[in-house]
Amino acid sequence: MDLSGASFEDLVRETIRRIGEDPAREGLLKTPERVAMAMKWMTRGYATDPCDIIRAAMFQEAHESMILVRDIDFYSLCEHHMLPFFGRAHVAYIPGDAIVGLSKVARVVDVYARRLQVQERLTDQIADAFQCSLEPAGVGVVIEAYHLCMMMRGVEKQHSKAVTSAVRGAFRDDPKTRDEFLRLVHGGFSLE
Repeated sequence: MDLSGASFEDLVRETIRRIGEDPAREGLLKTPERVAMAMKWMTRGYATDPCDIIRAAMFQEAHESMILVRDIDFYSLCEHHMLPFFGRAHVAYIPGDAIVGLSKVARVVDVYARRLQVQERLTDQIADAFQCSLEPAGVGVVIEAYHLCMMMRGVEKQHSKAVTSAVRGAFRDDPKTRDEFLRLVHGGFSLE
């Protein structure tokens, strides 16, 4: 994806003009370049295959209990308004034959979040990446997020939070596993 270059910057300059500002004003002179750099950073997830991240950090390990990485902060852009949404992801799995490095769980969340997204798809993509790449007994993902498209415009609800979940395998089929996962995600254990 090439967001650098005169064409993208020209589009930003024209946008500034169309909202009634002067792109030649001192404070806005470098804005087109900064916006291009920011968009490249905020959408960098397109350049990475999350399944490659998982496969590169898999370790054969006999482990039959749930592994949960909770409170993974993320930032994304709503594909409908290109405004940010942000929050926390909670990702758990029950290993099959392998485990994955814990930092890779957060990295997979970031790769999918750094694309134009809707929260529902983001939740499913994370679950599917772990299910397909790691082949665990089950996967659970819960995402809680605040959407600026709801906070800054439209209904302007400052404290509303969207919560989505995706469950695969044992998390879907076994009510006790699902209950343990949700209890842990929503405060069943804390180091604080």
